[in-house]
Amino acid sequence: MTGGMDGVTVVVTGATSGMGRAMARDLVGRGADVIVVGRDARRVRRTADELGGHRVVGRYEADLSRHAEVRGLAVALAADGHRVDVLVNNAGAAFDRYALTPDGVERTHALNLHAPVLLSHALAANGVLVPEARVITMSSFMEKQGRVAPTDPDVRGTSWAGRRWSQNRVYATSKLLALLAMNGFSRSAPGLRVYNADPGMVRTGFTGTAGGAMALVAPLTRLFARTVEEGVATPLMLATSRPAPAAGEGYFASSRPATPSRTARDAALAELVHRRTAEAVGITP
Repeated sequence: MTGGMDGVTVVVTGATSGMGRAMARDLVGRGADVIVVGRDARRVRRTADELGGHRVVGRYEADLSRHAEVRGLAVALAADGHRVDVLVNNAGAAFDRYALTPDGVERTHALNLHAPVLLSHALAANGVLVPEARVITMSSFMEKQGRVAPTDPDVRGTSWAGRRWSQNRVYATSKLLALLAMNGFSRSAPGLRVYNADPGMVRTGFTGTAGGAMALVAPLTRLFARTVEEGVATPLMLATSRPAPAAGEGYFASSRPATPSRTARDAALAELVHRRTAEAVGITP
């Protein structure tokens, strides 16, 4: 099923901690050329140094919650001559209060939804992604708790202004929207293999550092959460399997095809969310 990754270049966003770092380490061990992306220059440098050797072929600092920095990352990858076989959209967050980015987007939606859509589009448009490249976006079983208006999806998350904040609901909705948007993206880029990977509940410290309600329940969730190694099994399978798994709607959990929520399987809604998100980040689908 899986084998050597010699000659394969993989971009991992959010690669300086948790599942991102575990994936980067595993990929380097398999012989892949890995590009490390994180928002803190010191942590990017430290992670790249820890991975060591000539297999880390790029290290980039970018705050992916900001459209300009996502575009800047895509431009830098193109300018440096990288040709990417696998893009892992791993960076994500669940913020404990409402706040907007400089682009006027609620932060959770900016990082979990806008960043993977914009980066995937930008790398495809400027030729960084090779033909039949794999695009893997981290999803979540929590997408089933998300709520999306079928005729007017709020892809900016600004409808939460003035409402009682629900960290879990906002996170779940951003993941549902991302799943829909990437399904829509897969139809607009038929040459690419687009996947969504649900790692399950993983013991990464994510819920503890997120603050808010997630931090309160973190001690309980750790009792039955998966290890990081178990959590990265699905995205690693999607990145490394030969031949590549069939994309289809592209939702995988526990290293096999799985069925997301009924809302996530709505093709018309996926097209609408993709188009709205593309417009919000300033690109043409």
